[in-house]
Amino acid sequence: MLACRSVTMSDWPVLETLMGPKGVGGGCWCQWAVVPRGGKLWRECQGTGNRNAFRRQIQSGEAHGSLAFHGEECVGWCRYGPTESFPRLANSPSLNGDPPAGTWSVVCFYIPARWRGRGVATALLRHALDEMLGKGVALVEAYPVPDSTRSGAAQPAAFAWMGVASLFTRRGFRPLSRAGVARKIYRLAMD
Repeated sequence: MLACRSVTMSDWPVLETLMGPKGVGGGCWCQWAVVPRGGKLWRECQGTGNRNAFRRQIQSGEAHGSLAFHGEECVGWCRYGPTESFPRLANSPSLNGDPPAGTWSVVCFYIPARWRGRGVATALLRHALDEMLGKGVALVEAYPVPDSTRSGAAQPAAFAWMGVASLFTRRGFRPLSRAGVARKIYRLAMD
């Protein structure tokens, strides 16, 4: 049985345990979409800088997210929030779909390997959408990767941290048509 709830300002120890001492993804600490650009700036933030920023965001209530639990064990995390709170999206030609004001984005999932393929991401997304609907959000964007690689193999987890397309299409998200851009942005109008 999985139970999901919104992250609270006192959940830093839960997230620190879930993400481990290195903060998954080479010291990302769920900051990829928050740090305005990659390259040198990203490398300077990785690790301790990202950890401190994430802790501040959690403890101040700035970060929006859903946590999944199996009993007392936290088994997954999903981050979402107002699109403008994720500057990397606006600075990325492949991820900037010029969303209308008030759009929110789902930018990250982290599920430990032993819990993948067990419905955790589905439960997290459902909870996140319910929370956004409760906040009056009218439009949600997501930036998933295809479900499989060109060879037909399942997408490696290391590349699926923004989710896979089927996770979102099952919830009613539809791809945004954009000429000349390979990466698809998915949108859901909340009714």
